[in-house]
Amino acid sequence: MSKLVYHVATTLDNFICREDGSIDGFLTEGDHLEDYAESLKGYERVIMGKATYEFGYGFGLKPGTPPYPWMKNYIFSKTIRITEPLDERVIIVRGDAVPFVRKLKKEEGPPIYLCGGGNFAATLLAHQLIDTLIVKLNPILFGKGIRLFGNSQKGVNLTLQESKPYRSGVVLLTYAIPHR
Repeated sequence: MSKLVYHVATTLDNFICREDGSIDGFLTEGDHLEDYAESLKGYERVIMGKATYEFGYGFGLKPGTPPYPWMKNYIFSKTIRITEPLDERVIIVRGDAVPFVRKLKKEEGPPIYLCGGGNFAATLLAHQLIDTLIVKLNPILFGKGIRLFGNSQKGVNLTLQESKPYRSGVVLLTYAIPHR
């Protein structure tokens, strides 16, 4: 069985992006980025919602292409419209995410990367599908924006597995999420 890892950058006040979806203010340089790039090599599958996928368009991603070319990229959306041919590594999932992710987790292999988050992450958390939370805690406050787990009000006790401070001011926190 594969584990689902929510690997995400956040602010000290719990936001993964600003209200408009921008990430201005997150550290884009520093000693933490090498570890992040290295950690991505451990994933072969990534799941994300439409907003996260389309966010990549602002950085040169073309519709239908994979943001992570070495992985299978599962995009969850009932409304996404891509007129270009889909790369074989891009799979659009238009149905309910919960049963699909449950089935995906039953496959053998390395952990699955949950990219993006917000309400999509909240749904997966509510159904006890996220096993590990890796937070790149950035030394900034946004004041408002999209929260780490969207509108979720679910309480969960986490178990700290590792913490690593960087000279850049980012702190990497790894938590296990227990399932009952």
